[in-house]
Amino acid sequence: MFGLLEDLIVVFGLGVAMVILFHRLNLPSVLGFLVTGVITGPFGLKLVDDVHAIEMLAEIGLVLLLFEAGIEFSVKTFLRMRRFLLIAGSLQLLLTIAVAAAVAHFAGLAFKPAIFIGMLTSLSSTALVIRLLEYRGEIDSIHGRAALGILIFQDLCIVPLVLITPYLGEAGANGNILDIFWLTGKALLFVVVAGVVARFAIPWFLGHVARLKKREAFVLSIMLLCLGTAYATSHFGLSMALGAFIAGLVISDSKYSHQALAEVLPIREVLNCLVFVSIGMLFDVRVVMEHPVLVLVLVAALVTVKTLTGFVAVKLSGHSWKVALVTSVTIAQASEFSFVISKLGYSAGILDHRVNQLFLATAILSMFFTPAFMGMAKGFERLLGRIMPESWNRSSHSHEATENMSEHVVVVGYGDVGKSVASALAARGQAYVVVDFDPVVVRAERGKGTPVIFGDAIRPEVLKHAGTERARMVVITLSDSTAALKGTELARRLNASVPILSRARRANLGGELKAHGANLVIADDFESGAGLTEGALKELNVPEDEALALLSELRSRAP
Repeated sequence: MFGLLEDLIVVFGLGVAMVILFHRLNLPSVLGFLVTGVITGPFGLKLVDDVHAIEMLAEIGLVLLLFEAGIEFSVKTFLRMRRFLLIAGSLQLLLTIAVAAAVAHFAGLAFKPAIFIGMLTSLSSTALVIRLLEYRGEIDSIHGRAALGILIFQDLCIVPLVLITPYLGEAGANGNILDIFWLTGKALLFVVVAGVVARFAIPWFLGHVARLKKREAFVLSIMLLCLGTAYATSHFGLSMALGAFIAGLVISDSKYSHQALAEVLPIREVLNCLVFVSIGMLFDVRVVMEHPVLVLVLVAALVTVKTLTGFVAVKLSGHSWKVALVTSVTIAQASEFSFVISKLGYSAGILDHRVNQLFLATAILSMFFTPAFMGMAKGFERLLGRIMPESWNRSSHSHEATENMSEHVVVVGYGDVGKSVASALAARGQAYVVVDFDPVVVRAERGKGTPVIFGDAIRPEVLKHAGTERARMVVITLSDSTAALKGTELARRLNASVPILSRARRANLGGELKAHGANLVIADDFESGAGLTEGALKELNVPEDEALALLSELRSRAP
């Protein structure tokens, strides 16, 4: 017991130091956790004795991470993206397996080990991508949702990949391939049945617990549902993380979702660092020192193959090349589940010790370099955006004519905020046109009769097509701060007199948006504070005129 306590003290102590260091270097904290694992692990300074216990806690952290992702993703989002998830997800997985296997076979591996390497390469890190998207404020962006959709499809495919693994080894040469289809079908049937049952059972259960008005009972119930569903799915051949995601997905559409998320976050933050620490512990620096050039070539090959196959998959699913590029780079690393499957493959004799160690080193370095690659992708996207014609940036969905519109409102972005603005305009009979960069949203809204065009609002051709030069007002509702700044600046350049209302995720962006041409900035965090302040003043029976004066003064101080 004291041994584990000492190990946790070492891990958390060094983890804090690494987070501070990487924060000063303006790098994500997950990289600090990976370095912590390398230093404390069996191939580093061996500061941790009970590595297995750390791995067990890390698995719980991964479960909580996927549970939170399920709550934030929601069933509605899942259903809206089902076409993209199936098309892009299956294309990305199959193309990556095929191309990576071909490259591995050309490099000298036998057919079955090459196929296995393709399987390991096809998976991407859900845990890392979610944390990096949160860090960059892009979890709600189009490429963020696209990446999450592909990652979910990959998690669903872990079952058949695990079941296929023994058949690639010598022990599985005489096995029955029908067993794979039977077990896979049984596992997928469980997902469907569990989802339907949980959709009715979980809200009913949480409703009864909530009536007790005991916070500790609610917290324990959330943990029971999360871990219980994860445990149940593991008995049907599925990963525990996928079971936790299903539980979060079910809770997401209930009235208890916000409280559930608030209760899980503190525990998740503690355990989630152990996910990346445990991955770092797998890294054997001796492999890199013995074969530095080979490992770097393998990392470059892995990232290149995954970027190309991901790009093709996302582009063929209907997105523009810009979304396809950023999405493909975002998922161009190996997965934490790749380590699990590689261990199975090593035990089955598919990979020898040298190839297995080379893969582990390549996989971990691909994860380590992901933040840098994501930053480079954004810069490369901006460079190509300047030199490529607009026609190359269109999706497979055509624009509707807006040349005759005038005195209308241009609403940029059709998330929850954009929908709220558009609904209010429609209720007043005000003509408007929506600009959105998500082809799934555009397709769905056109079916409902919403006046929406597909396009990137930081491109002048798109805002011109929306009639910005003749618009009565422009409302920027984008959650992506960089896109909001560029969209605001471009709208002001196209129409010097039009009123521009811009959304800011944080109040400190207000000054920048106004400098770029916004007349009015509404900050998410500031308005939340203003709303709470107004409620508090009412509860304190402050006269209405005095309360309004105080709120007006607060808003006047906003950046």
